[in-house]
Amino acid sequence: MIIKLDQKLLTDMPDLKLGINYYTKITVAESPQMLKGRLQLFQEQLFFELEDKAFSEYSGIQEWRNVWKTFGADPNRYRPSVEALMRRIKKQNYIQPFHSAVDLNNFFSLQYEIPVGIYDFDKTVGNIHATVGAEDEGYEGLNGRFNSLSGIVLLKDDYSPFGSPFVDSIRTSVTQETTAALQVFFIRPSMDAEEALELTTSCANMFTSISGGDSQSYVIHSDAPSVTIDK
Repeated sequence: MIIKLDQKLLTDMPDLKLGINYYTKITVAESPQMLKGRLQLFQEQLFFELEDKAFSEYSGIQEWRNVWKTFGADPNRYRPSVEALMRRIKKQNYIQPFHSAVDLNNFFSLQYEIPVGIYDFDKTVGNIHATVGAEDEGYEGLNGRFNSLSGIVLLKDDYSPFGSPFVDSIRTSVTQETTAALQVFFIRPSMDAEEALELTTSCANMFTSISGGDSQSYVIHSDAPSVTIDK
């Protein structure tokens, strides 16, 4: 499988980067109490922080709102997923534990202030590329409705779009039956490739410490716009 960044993305935003973790032989299950506790505590700390801090003061949110604008989408209508999480927390509508993969994903997203997606690798078809959504592109999302992805960075395989920094699709969602997964970090454009790889690898180590299995970590960017993964 080849995962690559579309040249259109890099022409309009040369600093765009994606961190990629490929997991195999993992076990997705109820999160250990340690992870549940950390996620809850982190949200409570953010709630108090958000009483005096605007969303625009979080550099990760601001950078991804700028990505939206660069490609023609409205960040006030379709918010980056990390901002949507923060807005829930500000209302004390805390994210409840779901399973280890989703809980870790939410933790990483809040910790690094970036959108993070995780997908069942065996539900993807053929190669994957990141591109800009066309007017007619969208999918049934995990938010329970059809989502238009016009002007939004999206991930698509040889079958259809399935992921984005806005909301992910039902088609490739991770369940407790998932044994191989693809995790995508929508890196802040200001972060250099070396730091991005450190972030991606660190998250992989935490993920496998909880879910077991093996991981391979990559970053695709303008100087290395594609990676090949052996299934």
